[in-house]
Amino acid sequence: MSSTSTTPESALKIVDLKKVYDTGTEALKGVSLDIKQGEFFGLLGPNGAGKSTLISMVAGLTTKTSGTIEVAGISVDKDPDKAKSFIGLVPQEFNFNIFEKVEDIIVDQAGYYGIPRPEARTRAEKVLTQLGLWEKRGDTAMALSGGMKRRLLIARALVHEPKILLLDEPTAGVDVELRRGMWDFLRELSANGTTIVLTTHYLEEVELLCSRLAIINKGEIIEEGSVKELIAKLNYVTLLLDTKEPILEAQKVLLRDLKIKKVDETTLELTLNPGETVNDAFRKISATGIQVSNIRNSGSRLEEVFVNIIEKDSNHA
Repeated sequence: MSSTSTTPESALKIVDLKKVYDTGTEALKGVSLDIKQGEFFGLLGPNGAGKSTLISMVAGLTTKTSGTIEVAGISVDKDPDKAKSFIGLVPQEFNFNIFEKVEDIIVDQAGYYGIPRPEARTRAEKVLTQLGLWEKRGDTAMALSGGMKRRLLIARALVHEPKILLLDEPTAGVDVELRRGMWDFLRELSANGTTIVLTTHYLEEVELLCSRLAIINKGEIIEEGSVKELIAKLNYVTLLLDTKEPILEAQKVLLRDLKIKKVDETTLELTLNPGETVNDAFRKISATGIQVSNIRNSGSRLEEVFVNIIEKDSNHA
């Protein structure tokens, strides 16, 4: 008896997608992506790269110039209503009626998808409870904090139980504690089979949450792969070193010769090239007479990869 392995079906398939505005501006220049069912996918890019345009076109809010979009195998051209029913969108901006009550916002959204009101109320209770908003159900949206409004957007996007959740900067302006709570919720959602596409400026979110990502710049996908694959392309490591004593003027000259950057009076930044070890770094610094009290990685590794790829792409333009 033989068994055959199957690859996951596409949740979202985009082929040669282009968007040219009346002004002649090319927002998207032939973007192609194949995102599998249940995948947590990150979409990164600088401001104006085309992220929000792409998300908006998938959600059916912006018309495309050419190309194809399929949602769970359904063409957005042939059956737009069915395709839209599979999508939940969390936009950057708060676009609900701030004078409407929290529960009513969710129930009315469910009605938009043809869900009967009694069932809509049951679903509203479920998603609002999951996102810690049930106790606020009778409050107007205006009375919510910024973080709660973000969670309300997510609850609204989930009430019709979509196959794909599009998150456009979902944690912008949310404090660290609330962001971490939202990460836990999104991880659970992904584990239960919801496909998630995330755009964010917080690269640590992508590093912690996403299995695969694409980097878009000037309307084109310039890099795509697993988070691990992209980080592996970084052939150097940047370290931050805390010194026991303030760095002296004479030592600063030695540091420049060794190409070690001074961040402030008690912090150094050191880049290890391929083949170099942390011990090599300590030997360099010991030669200057500086004593190190602590050593740590400099920020997100993915952030370094992202900056390098964007800079390289810009230099080739």
